[in-house]
Amino acid sequence: LAFTAICLYGFFLIFIFFYSLVQLNLAVQFVKKSKRKRQMPVIAEEDLPYVTVQLPVFNEMYVIERLINAVCEFDYPRNRLEIQVLDDGNDESVEIAAKLIAEKQKLGIDIQHIRREDRKGFKAGALAYGLDISKGEFTAIFDADFVPRKDFLRQTIPYFYAGEKIAVVQTRWEHLNEDYSLLTRLQAFGLDAHFTVEQIGRNYSSHYINFNGTAGVWRKEAIYDAGGWQSDTITEDLDLSYRAQLVGWNFIYLPAIGSPSELPAEMNALNAQQFRWTKGAAECTRKNLGKVLRAKNMGFGHKVHASFHLMNSVVFLSILG
Repeated sequence: LAFTAICLYGFFLIFIFFYSLVQLNLAVQFVKKSKRKRQMPVIAEEDLPYVTVQLPVFNEMYVIERLINAVCEFDYPRNRLEIQVLDDGNDESVEIAAKLIAEKQKLGIDIQHIRREDRKGFKAGALAYGLDISKGEFTAIFDADFVPRKDFLRQTIPYFYAGEKIAVVQTRWEHLNEDYSLLTRLQAFGLDAHFTVEQIGRNYSSHYINFNGTAGVWRKEAIYDAGGWQSDTITEDLDLSYRAQLVGWNFIYLPAIGSPSELPAEMNALNAQQFRWTKGAAECTRKNLGKVLRAKNMGFGHKVHASFHLMNSVVFLSILG
């Protein structure tokens, strides 16, 4: 028993050591490349593509109106913009959303209130359902706690023409309530580290990165090519990100473009969020780590970074151990 305990302890120490080295490498890459600026391609107004905006919501009574109003104010040609409110709710938020959507439709905005018979697949199921009936070549996704700026699409869509096989353009999260409490300040600190050091370090070094579930745009073709939204993990965004990159699609991260959102202000909400992220990452590791290690289109360094990225939840077990 003592020998087993020592072996486990040694394994955890080694994992933490190598994980720290990978994070240090990302920090070095961030310092070297953080000042690099991407040149946004110029697209003529008449060449702007058709875009679908998906808003997956569930019982978001206090923020649903704010979200819908923000998206309906997008500075983008109305004849090339479709908005889907993917509403799986079962409380009074459904009626609130329906009333506001009807008002927006009278203004000539192409916005639909999409309701499913059941919540099969939860968020992944809602996104897949909406995608199958969407009209857009590209799909922007926003969770209910976001308040995207009106120029979001004009600041992101052109980057799909910056290179070949661009699947995702991801923006940086900003925090509307960062100064609300010590809890929100700590969350903001951790998320800012991810969206600066990690995402910049990975993307600018051509390592795999992840779509963060919201505040980004997908190419519809890439979603289907990667196998579509799947609900066998809680973090369907991380799962689809890896499946898309494994079949050759590229991601672009734009740290200069921020998308405002609210952080969980209560400990219970934060615990639920962190549980989903941690469990989902573990599920994605089980599903995709073998594919990463067997991938023939990845160099050794990229495999190391991808492996530790997927296994980030193991750090918590290692520290506990």
